Amino acid sequence: MRSDRNTSAPLGLKIAAGAGLAFLHLPILLIFLYAFTTEEKSYQFPPPGYTLQWFAVTWNRPDVWQAMGLSVRVAAISTTIALVLGTLCAAAVSRTKFFGRETISLLVILPIALPGIITGIALRSAFSFAEIPFSFWTIVLGHATFCVVVVYNNAVARFRRVSGSLIEASMDLGADGFQTFRYIILPNIGTALLAGGMLAFALSFDEVIVTTFTAGQQSTLPIWMLEELVRPRQRPVTNVVAMVVVLLTFLPILGAYYLTRDGDQVAGGGK
Repeated sequence: MRSDRNTSAPLGLKIAAGAGLAFLHLPILLIFLYAFTTEEKSYQFPPPGYTLQWFAVTWNRPDVWQAMGLSVRVAAISTTIALVLGTLCAAAVSRTKFFGRETISLLVILPIALPGIITGIALRSAFSFAEIPFSFWTIVLGHATFCVVVVYNNAVARFRRVSGSLIEASMDLGADGFQTFRYIILPNIGTALLAGGMLAFALSFDEVIVTTFTAGQQSTLPIWMLEELVRPRQRPVTNVVAMVVVLLTFLPILGAYYLTRDGDQVAGGGK
């Protein structure tokens, strides 16, 4: 009997898949192309010439480094908050039964399901009502709302694959709660937490809409890029920064994929 895995896909399906991939990735390739153009005011295709000067110009612009530093700090702290809150919430939802558990799970994932503009307006209204001035920390709180969801989804899926008998055996052998977490739970959920943290960092680093409503006068790197696009000169600088952002966010996403692709192979899984 012939295996389905050896059956070649129809030509039309291959063409459709290729067209879909081209539609998704050609605009990104254009960003890379225009980072090397000699034209600084408009986007001409093909570019009139190629140069590396915009990399030096970008390197020597302090506003780029300031915006990038702010984005990195916001993403790092937001991810740390998300790892703590997302892991604790996932542990509570997956390892215990209580009234309203599914409702709490829905409320946790709701911020990422809602349009970003709704979340942004809600946060801005809450900060204004509480008379909290817009600052670095309001950006962090805004980003943490959706970063928690990313960590929670990864952690709760892994928690549900870890057999409860492992925890019971650890307790029976005399381990306390901290020892059980360190030697039993953490090794089994560690890759899921790392992957969730990497995805949360990438998501926070790229965020625009929520940042617009919570940043005040500060500019993260995506906000800086939007502001630079309206300027008539040195537009390739924006493309150089965009290329760096693509590379910085692609690496954690790729790492998260490799960390979670074997997530079903955990100790005691399915038992």
